[in-house]
Amino acid sequence: MISETILNLNRNGSAIRAMFEEGAKMAKEFGKENVYDYSLGNPSVEPPKEVKEAMTAVLAEESPNSVHGYMNNAGYEDVRQAIAEHLNKEHGTAFSARNILMTVGAAGGLNVILKVLLNPGDEVMTFAPFFGEYRNYVTNFAGKLVTVPTDPDTFLPVAENLAAAITPKTKALIINNPNNPTVVVYSEEVIRKVAEVLEAKQKELGTSIYLIADEPYRELVYDGVTVPYLTKYYRNTIVGYSYSKSLSLPGERIGYLVMPDEIDDADEIIPGAAVANRVLGFVNAPSLIQRAIKRVLDSKVDVEIYNRNRELLLSKLTEYGYTCVKPQGAFYLFVKAPGGDDKAFVQAAKKYHLLLVAGSGFGGPGYLRIAYCVDYDMIVRSLPAFKSLAEDYGL
Repeated sequence: MISETILNLNRNGSAIRAMFEEGAKMAKEFGKENVYDYSLGNPSVEPPKEVKEAMTAVLAEESPNSVHGYMNNAGYEDVRQAIAEHLNKEHGTAFSARNILMTVGAAGGLNVILKVLLNPGDEVMTFAPFFGEYRNYVTNFAGKLVTVPTDPDTFLPVAENLAAAITPKTKALIINNPNNPTVVVYSEEVIRKVAEVLEAKQKELGTSIYLIADEPYRELVYDGVTVPYLTKYYRNTIVGYSYSKSLSLPGERIGYLVMPDEIDDADEIIPGAAVANRVLGFVNAPSLIQRAIKRVLDSKVDVEIYNRNRELLLSKLTEYGYTCVKPQGAFYLFVKAPGGDDKAFVQAAKKYHLLLVAGSGFGGPGYLRIAYCVDYDMIVRSLPAFKSLAEDYGL
């Protein structure tokens, strides 16, 4: 008999991945052009041309051992130093290579830092709705995920709810900003209030509570919105970042952790993260893309492409009678499920070859997540399906 944990994961699975796989089957049956897959946050925008040029240049110019060999478990020191200096320039911080650990994407980074921080039974908080994999990541290390309700109208944190959720077992709070799936951005004012609660609770309980900032969507914002850099507001902050969205490189699995010198137990956490990187089986982040990333730190995808998708889908769905949260960041629409039952609506949408994801999987029942990181032409083709579905529900 295999592990009970894996048996449960097999049974429950990922609603997003299941829908993505169902989409592939439907595409074979009905033709790819007739299936409208909004399930997976898989960027449709091409990586900046500088990325391909950098990878080619690395292979041509750097020694094979440098490009393909083992390195420090934390990653290449010159790459980490370059990232630290880039962050310092962008955010007015004072990091060095010591504070950076190269990771196998944001997911790898979160698993590394949770491995370092958690003892069995420790609690990790996150604001609901939330990225559903957080529960699995915390469970990986025998922790308990505690979901903290947000304001039901704005999806913003409520200080009183956060304070009430903290116990002597609380080890960390994960903040996803911009948020997947709610597409809101936590402002400086919101972050300050969260930091005040955490500071007060640390003093009251005599414990360390770490704020883990999960930031793969940092650069994907609209309408002049600014994403605060959390280390500037709360001393015990650790940042997890990924280039999956900012450079459209999800399959390359490259990101990093920032662990400032100021955090409690920094002298144990920083080397401990390198050990966790090794013992979790990552060993080190992929070498070629590490070396390439160093050359393209100022590059970003064209967010206007996503904005064009956002504006078309938001305007048309609103016209058809849907109630949508206007995205401040990321590349999703969070939509109220007509009829209130998100799972039933997702099933009904399949009649029109629309693949959506129920909000229940994110701790947001009654809502749908629609990933608009797709080709513009697919959105145009799908609009009659959305309209017919709305008419079925009397919108």
